[in-house]
Amino acid sequence: MDAVTVRNTPLLELHPLSRIAPESLDNLLDRAFGPDRHERTAYRIREGTAAIAEMSYAATLDGKFVGSVQCWPVTLACDAGGRHPLVMVGPVAVDPACQREGTGRLLMRHMLARADARPDTPPLILIGDPEYYGRFFGFTADATGGWRLPGPFERHRLLARGAAVPGCAGMLGPRVTADV
Repeated sequence: MDAVTVRNTPLLELHPLSRIAPESLDNLLDRAFGPDRHERTAYRIREGTAAIAEMSYAATLDGKFVGSVQCWPVTLACDAGGRHPLVMVGPVAVDPACQREGTGRLLMRHMLARADARPDTPPLILIGDPEYYGRFFGFTADATGGWRLPGPFERHRLLARGAAVPGCAGMLGPRVTADV
């Protein structure tokens, strides 16, 4: 268990997300993104997969569940052949009452430190704000220009991070095995 103090807030702790009841996670995601969140393209990309437990974390503030980051096994099927395993990061969710305190950034840093410590971690991808995720975490859209998704998205928000990000044109979709 990792415990840190964020600004003048009480004790903020990070835990494996598996310690949080699924209904509590659903409630947090609804508060953070709205009940229509399941219609987003990101849900289609990871459809039918389970979050990667060893890369998914929860934040609690004085014992109250206030944030999460999840990671998912996905794959890029290149048009010219070949499949590349990737890890899709997100959603990164923080209870609206606790936002702007650094909880999301702390969750991301923790997850990235764990991912970076494992040389076999596939490249990471996400759909998000390029200024934020680029500035703080090194994600870019440099290699994702030829990628297609199973739904609408803003191309400049499809970001990747890692030394082995494939630059091929292809389709993102779920990866059946979650080995990382």
